[in-house]
Amino acid sequence: MKPIVLVTAAAALSLVSTGCVSKLAEGRVRTALVDAGLSHANAACMAARMTDRLSLGQLRRLEALQAPKRSLADYVWTVRRLDDPQLVQVTVSAAALCAMGLAPEKR
Repeated sequence: MKPIVLVTAAAALSLVSTGCVSKLAEGRVRTALVDAGLSHANAACMAARMTDRLSLGQLRRLEALQAPKRSLADYVWTVRRLDDPQLVQVTVSAAALCAMGLAPEKR
């Protein structure tokens, strides 16, 4: 019976730590998007969507895109130059849904 308790406890801790990592990643992505020139509102909306859909490597590539204030269209154009189709697709869909107010709020 003890091994079952240990496995259950380990699984629970894994889920908690995964949630914490996801929140940390979302915060870093949000900050990177603001540093890339996007508004705080767009950055928060997009980070929530992008964190779940991109790998850590892809998210790190986005962190490197820093610039003064720019529009969503300018940001998407910059992301296209990274030559990563999935990164472009996720960025374009997040930007479009967030700009139109169609992105569902995450809880």
